[in-house]
Amino acid sequence: MAVSSPELKAFLIDTPFFGGLSDTSLERLIAMLVERRFEAGDTVMTEGEAGRSMYIVRSGTLLVSKLGATGCLIDMNRLGPGDFFGEMTLIEVQNRSATLVAESPISLYELTARNLYTFYKADIYAYAMVMQNINREICRRLRRADNRIAELINAARGSAT
Repeated sequence: MAVSSPELKAFLIDTPFFGGLSDTSLERLIAMLVERRFEAGDTVMTEGEAGRSMYIVRSGTLLVSKLGATGCLIDMNRLGPGDFFGEMTLIEVQNRSATLVAESPISLYELTARNLYTFYKADIYAYAMVMQNINREICRRLRRADNRIAELINAARGSAT
């Protein structure tokens, strides 16, 4: 079901995904969102599956994990209200890069690739802002990953001496 309310609008304005959008553009994008709910323990997406949508977390927490070389899941991150995920499949049209499992009951808002394309056709400037917002978040995540990798390398070097 599509969603819209002043409370939802206020929530979304505070998320990195919707920053800088005009009121009209924000309303247009909100009208495209579909609410999805999952219970604790539900798998929201699985690494390797095809994906054609992204999600914004309204409530609850999710565990992000990746399949390790030995076949075990490695916990990578936790997401909560205001975070978004799944955007990579909209940019590069590749399969899902991680598995996400609800740690608690969650409420998400889904934006499909088709709706994002409709948004592009209706408002190219707002679309560019949304893509810039996605890129900024991806850069933040890359910087955090770089820092984690450096810490792991330093820890490995320290334990080897």
